[in-house]
Amino acid sequence: MVEKRQDKSEKDREAFIRQVGEKAARKQKARRHVTRTIWYGLGMMGLIGWSVAVPTLLGTALGIWLDRHFPGPHSWTLTLLLIGLLLGCLNAWHWVAKEDKKIREEREDNDV
Repeated sequence: MVEKRQDKSEKDREAFIRQVGEKAARKQKARRHVTRTIWYGLGMMGLIGWSVAVPTLLGTALGIWLDRHFPGPHSWTLTLLLIGLLLGCLNAWHWVAKEDKKIREEREDNDV
């Protein structure tokens, strides 16, 4: 009789633990979906835009300074503008690839 009570209470305990685990998983899944709103997307576009614009502008500013202080046959401004643009595009590609990987992992987690 005592063993049956212990078996029942242990089964109740296991069911409770499973139920709490399921609720926690649903709550975490809901939190992940809340972060992916329109504002998140706009913010991401802004981040990508700035990641391209900042190196381009810095390269241009440095090029203008170099052209004024060390004039030569080639334009430092144009050269550093293109280098800054290239670095900015690589930076943006890195951010997009990172976010794409995160989204794919979340989808795989949700599918399993």
